[in-house]
Amino acid sequence: MIFALIGNQNSGKTTLFNALTGANQHVGNFPGVTVEQKVGEVKNVKDCKVVDLPGLYSIRAYSEEEIITRDFIFNQKPDGIINIVDATNLERNLYLTLQLITLKIPTVVLLNMMDEVRESGGSINVEKLSNQLGVPVIPISAIKNEGISEAVSTAINVAKNKILPKKVDFCDYGPVHRCIHSVIHIIEDHADNLNVAKRFVATKLIEGESQYADMLGLNTNERELIEHNVIEMETESGLDRNSAIADMRYTFIEKLCKDCVIKGENNKKSVKSQKIDKVLTNKFFAIPIFVLIMAGVFSLTFQFLGVWLQELLDLGITFISDVTLNFLRSNNVNYRICAFLEEGVFGGVGAVISLLPYIVLLFLFLSLLEDSGYMARIAFIMDKPLRKIGLSGRSFVSILMGFGCSVPAVMSTRTLTSKRDKKLTILMIPFISCSVKALVYTAVVSCGLFSPLMQILIILFLYAFGIILGVLNVAIASKTLFKGNPIPFVMELPNYRMPSLKSVAILMWEKASDFIKKAFSVIFIATLIIWVLNSYDIRLNFTENPSESLLGEIGNLLAPIFYPVTGSNDGRIVASLIAGFAAKEAVISTLSLLGATNIIDILPTIPSVLGFLTFVLLYTPCVATISALKRELKSGYKTLLIVIY
Repeated sequence: MIFALIGNQNSGKTTLFNALTGANQHVGNFPGVTVEQKVGEVKNVKDCKVVDLPGLYSIRAYSEEEIITRDFIFNQKPDGIINIVDATNLERNLYLTLQLITLKIPTVVLLNMMDEVRESGGSINVEKLSNQLGVPVIPISAIKNEGISEAVSTAINVAKNKILPKKVDFCDYGPVHRCIHSVIHIIEDHADNLNVAKRFVATKLIEGESQYADMLGLNTNERELIEHNVIEMETESGLDRNSAIADMRYTFIEKLCKDCVIKGENNKKSVKSQKIDKVLTNKFFAIPIFVLIMAGVFSLTFQFLGVWLQELLDLGITFISDVTLNFLRSNNVNYRICAFLEEGVFGGVGAVISLLPYIVLLFLFLSLLEDSGYMARIAFIMDKPLRKIGLSGRSFVSILMGFGCSVPAVMSTRTLTSKRDKKLTILMIPFISCSVKALVYTAVVSCGLFSPLMQILIILFLYAFGIILGVLNVAIASKTLFKGNPIPFVMELPNYRMPSLKSVAILMWEKASDFIKKAFSVIFIATLIIWVLNSYDIRLNFTENPSESLLGEIGNLLAPIFYPVTGSNDGRIVASLIAGFAAKEAVISTLSLLGATNIIDILPTIPSVLGFLTFVLLYTPCVATISALKRELKSGYKTLLIVIY
């Protein structure tokens, strides 16, 4: 049995998914966090799955998330729909509910955030709401795990017994009512043959979505007859086709809410959010405050807390290394194996693992900002400046994710409704300094050439320089390659909420485990290859002299090409940058493996260090990002152009 979990953005859908399945999945408090279908087994129920679909406001073939949801419903034919709605904003949420009900699929509506409704002094007549919608309605609080068991049992009962919605007609009279029924009469035979919901498809045809006419196989006469009915409806109602359908739905919703909902007068969270927004979204102070917040995040991550935790972890790795190597040597284990473990595993992979605290801390702070609702405000604030370079505020969500990792940032662009905006955003993301690039910056600037304040300023400069170059590229591309205007930006600003500790802990665990898996897979393989190249000469004889090794020969051969970048002819620099193509962490592990424990050994001057860091910022994305680019652009040729550029 498969259920489709559908709801508006910020309705608590992913929190409910976690409660239903126990899945370790991040919960975000800004639109666009749920990008792909996520499947989970319902807890304590045999052979029952729930699919978490992207958050959306309406089922239209307009945005990527709407297309994903529509295709899943029509192609996968779920046994039931679990529609989660935000009980504090019922008028907006029920617009999607009315569309889902017309699909004629067993449906249960879950009123989430009922605890907030009660706290505000409001109430909802659940029984009356259920009767007027014609589907079961269950009050819940996903974050407090209230009403979940009743929701599961009701959904299973509805699906097993194939209990369809009792009501699908939400207009009793008027031009829209007559138009819908006329179109249903025209398409009835076609819809029955394909076993699709007549009223849902009829409404979509009236709204002008021609793909449904193609799906039904309507002939020219039938299409013209439908269009004649639509023109008649528009003339009689005085509204265009889309406005007429929307007006019909909202008229029903307004009456429904008037009958069933008593609004609270004291919504503390809303009042508190408005007060906070007077400062954080202020016309003059919003961007400076954001810059200060991000500067604080980077300072805590890469200087104060990060350095202390990194040194602590480094001591632990050194201790394990010493114990392991002493044991192996005392038992006369082959010296080459000991050399590999010392230089490759503990020296290379260990150097990367010791940087784990920086990753965890950065994602901790980004998660706190995200779950609190602040990230949504930043997207709203940045809409105006982004529009000047040809993007909308929604692109900023993907750009912000790029500070963590480029791979999910690139994948999140599929929620952008405009292909033009998507391509421009993808063009910018590789210029953003991801958390792993920041690790390289941190390892390099702590070489002893710079004071603590200068280290922070250099890292901030690299972040700013990447953003400036990204903005310039997008501005040029929007006027040349991708001419046009950004799409209108519509976004709900959720109330500020205390971040869920469980959600933050899950995200930190996911990122830490992903990083460790990467270190012991991609980085380990890269380290093994580098170690072999560094340990054997061109005749495949073992050598302890790096300059005589295969890697030394390759590095020395290519070093002159990189001289203008770094001012150094040391081949170890080239070797580290080649390894960094697989994963940027490999830059650190390779330098450590090749004996450059301190960057001063190979980059003795401040200009050479800055040149090296700038090159790390700007050169080709890692393999994982290139793979994500290819997947989203659906073109190897375009991906190759971005990599070459």
